[in-house]
Amino acid sequence: QVQLVESGGGLVQAGGSLRLSCAGSGRTFSSYVVGWFRQAPGKERQFVAAINWSGGITRYADSVKGRFTISRDNAKNTVYVQMNTLKPEGTAVYYCAASFGTAMTPAAYKYWGQGTQVTVSS
Repeated sequence: QVQLVESGGGLVQAGGSLRLSCAGSGRTFSSYVVGWFRQAPGKERQFVAAINWSGGITRYADSVKGRFTISRDNAKNTVYVQMNTLKPEGTAVYYCAASFGTAMTPAAYKYWGQGTQVTVSS
């Protein structure tokens, strides 16, 4: 069993930055792939980024490549996503999730956090 708690969301102007954190519980957290997803009102949950257990493999959605960076600190059981040059269309609830594969689909992830709201004003 893995529990995930997101933090770091908030209100930011377009062009600004935020860093989201995903704190995981359990001794096996460091063995999981962790992904970030986002869901805007009335839209499907979409993939943002993922990182494998060691941090050596990362994946990004095309819409965030070059602006977002995912990283992890297994000693702290925490995964981060640094979000730069934020755009208004990035307004959504951001979720972290844990999986055993670097999939880009929500269905592949077994454990989910409650989400943190990110609002980007224009």
